[in-house]
Amino acid sequence: MEKQYISNAVSKLVLYNPDNFISAEDAITPELAGMKIFDEPLVGIADASDRCFAELKDPDIIGEHFLPPTEWLNGAKSVVSVFFPFSDIVKKSNRTNMNLPSNEWLHSRFEGQKFINTVCIQLKQMFEAENHACVIPPIDERFSMGSPYTKDRAQQQFYTSNWSERHVAYVCGLGTFGLSRGLITEKGIAGRFASFITDVKISPDTRLYTEFNEYCTLCGACIENCPVNAISFENGKIHSVCSDFLDETRAQYKPRYACGKCQVKVPCENGIPLDKRRGALV
Repeated sequence: MEKQYISNAVSKLVLYNPDNFISAEDAITPELAGMKIFDEPLVGIADASDRCFAELKDPDIIGEHFLPPTEWLNGAKSVVSVFFPFSDIVKKSNRTNMNLPSNEWLHSRFEGQKFINTVCIQLKQMFEAENHACVIPPIDERFSMGSPYTKDRAQQQFYTSNWSERHVAYVCGLGTFGLSRGLITEKGIAGRFASFITDVKISPDTRLYTEFNEYCTLCGACIENCPVNAISFENGKIHSVCSDFLDETRAQYKPRYACGKCQVKVPCENGIPLDKRRGALV
């Protein structure tokens, strides 16, 4: 199976799906009915036996509780990661008030994640219809949030899981980490990730980077944007501070919650910063 087949299938499921648009029933305000959530996605492929998956067990990255692809699926051959970039209207809306999430961003985080799960299930069904195995770790019963080694919410390791969409996307060649710990792709940092594991052999992508933060310019824009000072040059993002703020937004906008200020009004919002692009003059 070729990557283009996967990319075409994902794009079709996203771009022509009515669930990629906010329904009148779900709209927080009437004018948001029909709002597009995601633009055309990016797809990255990794070999299920890529050594980088084993390296994610390092406690300084994720930890021993991370399960590599072969532990999720016997006979795993490929991992597919998908980046769903937010639409322009979603990104633009969240640049206005830098203290609270916009209604558009709230929709994209909540209804957007529901839609991503639906797309993943449809892809799984597509593989299974062709007698191939497919596992979606984040919606698998074995998926677990949080580290088994600490219950202290102040510890960075507390905010880990046994499958990390961003780290998997890094291995699949989609991008590198920013100071805010978001992943910078060729379509930017503003969006969501999903992934699945299959026993189909698909040619892996070549990673065009060697460092985990290669696309970040360390400009500090995300530091300035963060409404609760959770990001710094010295420590990157302090997850507990960010999480506490998200809890506040959840209380205010229940069942939705969001922030996303580190993903907008930054040089990496819509792509890799110019001076970090391969071949660019610096």
